[in-house]
Amino acid sequence: MHRHFSFSFSFPAVLLFASLASCSLVPPERQAPPPEIVDAPQDLPSRQTLILDSLLAQKEDWQGVPYRYGGLSSKGVDCSGFVYLTFLSQLNMKVPRTTSALMEEGEPVARNELEIGDLVFFRTGPGNRHVGIYMGGDEFMHASVSNGVMQSSLKNPYWRERYWMARRLVER
Repeated sequence: MHRHFSFSFSFPAVLLFASLASCSLVPPERQAPPPEIVDAPQDLPSRQTLILDSLLAQKEDWQGVPYRYGGLSSKGVDCSGFVYLTFLSQLNMKVPRTTSALMEEGEPVARNELEIGDLVFFRTGPGNRHVGIYMGGDEFMHASVSNGVMQSSLKNPYWRERYWMARRLVER
């Protein structure tokens, strides 16, 4: 079952969002306080499990939703829109709406230090950037131009070749 979000935007605002969202069109496939968690923040494994459970719920609800540049609904969503909606609905965090703004948030993370919930960024062409959410085990979820919302592997040659950087928005 897909969750439906209703946003009231003016037409100029929609155009602005669409022009700033720089998700890839190449197939194939602000820092806010952390969400309130009942367990002590030092309990990293439990916290990681809670984050993963939230992300898996989002994936289940959104799997297959088609890609739509500038989209923010179950009728179509782009990569940064999917990140925005996921962090808002699942982690109770308001993050920037565009890929370029997301690239400036949080802290940089080395590829070998990725944790569940980190954002992974890709250079998919001249001026094209793509963002997804790391799920652990070299997997990430994202809104793919070719397949909509899906899970992909960082080991996939397409994504491995285009991997650029990662950012951590969720405090550990």
